[in-house]
Amino acid sequence: MQNERLRAAMAAGGWTHTSLAAKVDVDPKSVERWVNLGRTPRRATALRAAAAVGEDLFALWPALRQGRAARAVSPELVALYGQRADLPVSAFINLFTQARQRIDVLVYAAVFLHEAYPRLNDLLRERAAEGCTVRISVGDADSPNVQQRGQEEKFGHGIESRCRLALMHYRPLVGTPGIELRTHGATLYNSIYRADDQMLVNAHMWGVNAYRAPVWHLHRHDDGGMFDGYAESFHAVWSTATPVQEG
Repeated sequence: MQNERLRAAMAAGGWTHTSLAAKVDVDPKSVERWVNLGRTPRRATALRAAAAVGEDLFALWPALRQGRAARAVSPELVALYGQRADLPVSAFINLFTQARQRIDVLVYAAVFLHEAYPRLNDLLRERAAEGCTVRISVGDADSPNVQQRGQEEKFGHGIESRCRLALMHYRPLVGTPGIELRTHGATLYNSIYRADDQMLVNAHMWGVNAYRAPVWHLHRHDDGGMFDGYAESFHAVWSTATPVQEG
């Protein structure tokens, strides 16, 4: 049985089987089966496809609605990882590469990004040159909250040195049009990596380094959902953070 709603949405948006497959990272034959045979994709794939064609997930694939009720899973949840170490750095880099409007980063340090991908600053400059607003907020090494976090991790002054290192990595971006760097002294409950309507959220756990804590991949679905909640927490910290000046 054909999925006429998906077929119409693809036609309205100018999508082909090949272009939609590339967008949601599947084989074109999978898209062909969705359209011509009425097959239902996996939930994470269906979320990406629905967002791409601008349709409601359950209007395209009603069978997924029962799964949501049974598992009480947010429609914004694309994937859940047991710890950040389970994600390759390419997951973060690909997220930023796809951004067209905004990139927001809220962390204590996250020096793993620069260490694993030395071109990160170049990528952020390229995104800004293409019209993205890039906002990065790293921890203030002299903040009592940052120092307290280090004590909780039993890592001594490690987190303070990582914050200074992160600031050193990002400082060359100061003064670049479209990019702003700030330092914050907030108690972070999550690290946030946002690119347009997608977000990776690294949960913080007491006494545990961030690389061992879970990460959820969100895709914005409705107003007031999980995605918007984390976006609002970013804005709350950003509004109290201190801009880093040139020089």
